[in-house]
Amino acid sequence: MMPAFLIVYSRRSGAVSCQEFPSLVEATRERRRLDRQNSDPDREIVAVSSPSEESLKHTHSRYFAVSV
Repeated sequence: MMPAFLIVYSRRSGAVSCQEFPSLVEATRERRRLDRQNSDPDREIVAVSSPSEESLKHTHSRYFAVSV
């Protein structure tokens, strides 16, 4: 089974948090819980399956790009 990651991204500030889960099912459960609590339209909450966090940073680089 491939791990999954929960990404919480603030479009306004660029702040990002990334948490690993054993499966996409578990990450999606947490995403749905956080979605119900989220009232900020600038906050993106996504669950993504990926072999590693390093791979995730390549495939979903817009969440991890550092603006200068």
